[in-house]
Amino acid sequence: MVRQEVDGGVAVLTLANPPVNALGAALRAALDGALEQAIADASVRAIVLAAEGRVFVGGADITEFGKPQQPPSLPDILDRLDASPKPVVAAIGGAALGGGLELAMACHGRVAAPAAKLGLPEIKLGIIPGAGGTQRLPRLIGPDAAFSMMLTGEPVSAEKAASLGIVDAVVLGDLVAAARTRALEIADSGTLPRVRDRSDKLTSETRAAFEALAAAATMRDPDATNVHALVRAVRAGLDPKSFDAAVAVERAEFRTLVEDPRSKALRYAFFAEREAARVPGLPKDTPRRPIHTAAVIGAGTMGGGIAMCFANAGIPVTVIETEEGALTRGLDRVRGLYAGSAKRGSITEAQRDERIGRISGAIGLEHAKDADIVIEAAFEDMGVKREIFSRLDAVAKPGAILATNTSYLDVNAIAAVTNRPQDVLGLHFFSPANVMRLVEVVRAEKTAPDVLATALDLAKRLNKLPVTVGVCFGFVGNRMLERRSRAGERLLLEGALPHEVDAAVTRFGFRMGPFAMGDLAGLDIGWRSRKDFGGRAPVADSLAEMGRYGQKTGRGFYLYPDGARAGTRDPEVEALIARVAAEHGIARRSFTPEEIVARLMYPMVNEGARILEEGIAARPSDIDTIWINGYNWPAWRGGPMHWADTVGLKTIAEALTRFAAETGDDSQEPAPLLKRLAAEGGRFADWKAA
Repeated sequence: MVRQEVDGGVAVLTLANPPVNALGAALRAALDGALEQAIADASVRAIVLAAEGRVFVGGADITEFGKPQQPPSLPDILDRLDASPKPVVAAIGGAALGGGLELAMACHGRVAAPAAKLGLPEIKLGIIPGAGGTQRLPRLIGPDAAFSMMLTGEPVSAEKAASLGIVDAVVLGDLVAAARTRALEIADSGTLPRVRDRSDKLTSETRAAFEALAAAATMRDPDATNVHALVRAVRAGLDPKSFDAAVAVERAEFRTLVEDPRSKALRYAFFAEREAARVPGLPKDTPRRPIHTAAVIGAGTMGGGIAMCFANAGIPVTVIETEEGALTRGLDRVRGLYAGSAKRGSITEAQRDERIGRISGAIGLEHAKDADIVIEAAFEDMGVKREIFSRLDAVAKPGAILATNTSYLDVNAIAAVTNRPQDVLGLHFFSPANVMRLVEVVRAEKTAPDVLATALDLAKRLNKLPVTVGVCFGFVGNRMLERRSRAGERLLLEGALPHEVDAAVTRFGFRMGPFAMGDLAGLDIGWRSRKDFGGRAPVADSLAEMGRYGQKTGRGFYLYPDGARAGTRDPEVEALIARVAAEHGIARRSFTPEEIVARLMYPMVNEGARILEEGIAARPSDIDTIWINGYNWPAWRGGPMHWADTVGLKTIAEALTRFAAETGDDSQEPAPLLKRLAAEGGRFADWKAA
């Protein structure tokens, strides 16, 4: 796992643990042994640490977290580097993340290739760096800059790392040769520059700046245990003489966080994303179709956002409309979004112009004839979509993929109007499409394997997170959301008020409650959808019928005086709720926040169980990935199915039985899968499809 080559007094140790050189027990042992051998070799004056592939070290092997540590630990290896009498230089050819960056920072020098990315992303897993990262990074770049970098967990480019002082140089040519030269320079100098010994960045100014950042971060998220731990660890190292004691503080904080339920949920979510890429029945070697050009049908908000995804990925795209006015408005909106990004500095003006240049507009479906993929983003009406696909069938070139962005409708019925149903699938982007990561990839009954594989690869090219789902009304996310919406309406009628429900949901961890979110999206959208597809939400529909559409009309569930973004309670709405409840003969009572959460979330879990039984989702973790990334479910709770396991399926099944009896709604009865798992003392985590 570690190749060794000695030449000219330099030992080059190359990590070879593809694909990401994760620092698992076997690689740690091999590296520790190679370092020991090189240090003991009298012919070796200096050491270079390099790696195979496009990743230097992607981090620790997080599957080992919470398990007994097999020696040597990463801190043990870093102690060996600290004690080395010979200089060690890291040649960072790709990503150095987490433990990979901690390893590099313990070396005496660091050079990086231009494509390298460096970061400490542990915060995203609910933990903090545990091998000196919270101590060495502040000594390299200052505690304020280091805290900011660790707080976001986002990596920086090689160029940025050099400007900050994380690496000594960015090398355009032979990286290992440059590292050899740097290692010999350090050997000739007679002084080993150890990061642990530096204190020049620990100034009164940087300390004060760190404290200000720390205060803001802990105030912003007072329940984030990892953020508080990060503050304590960085603060422990502000005394230049306290390196070893501060590392001990960091290690203790790290060990505590590894057992923290939030951390466990975040690690689960991390693995769930990776697992979603593995689609049952789709071999890795499935052929892919080439995607060089695209067309998007519809220049509305969704169509424009999808077009931006292609342009951002370097794929030319044609936006097609039926009339010039709609096309002009859509393209103007896209240009405005790009202009805003450039003004904020998130892209350069040159990137803005390049991306706008990749988007063209046209009137008429015949302009889709040369596209490798066509995505329909028209009005959510089955008749409209079937007409579009019938015409596309005659226009699109053979082998083109035809995708619908429908949020609810039957993709099989849409595919059936074509003579090429094997080329049809759903690509359900989430709004705003140019921002949201999630795409539900809807595998229709006749979707060809190469079409599905191509769509999954394309989603990744577009910087999206694809999750494969089956065909049903609303697929996974919206189908479960409908259950929550129905439960929310029932809560209002039974006595809860909109602000009480929203407060309980935000306290649970969502950024917005369902009624505030409804006002933001527009109550007319759900109202029209229910009129088209059936069903009624007595309170929401009554508000919409009164012209109370939410923020855009200044009145919805809440009042928004003078264009306010935050709503205030409205006695008129609360009186309406009481009146509708009386009309339905429903007795009202008060609810605790815990009861509100149970009444909203348990029916979602129940629907998730049905989705698994029907094979609409391949695994519970796919459902969780959809809800975390498409509906802002708090990641630190791990998604609805993971959360249900922590609550206990027996508790949820018994509560649902009680809800069904209280409301007379048989759909609240536990699904067969949930009932069985509850009776067996099982968990969704242990469920496998038959």
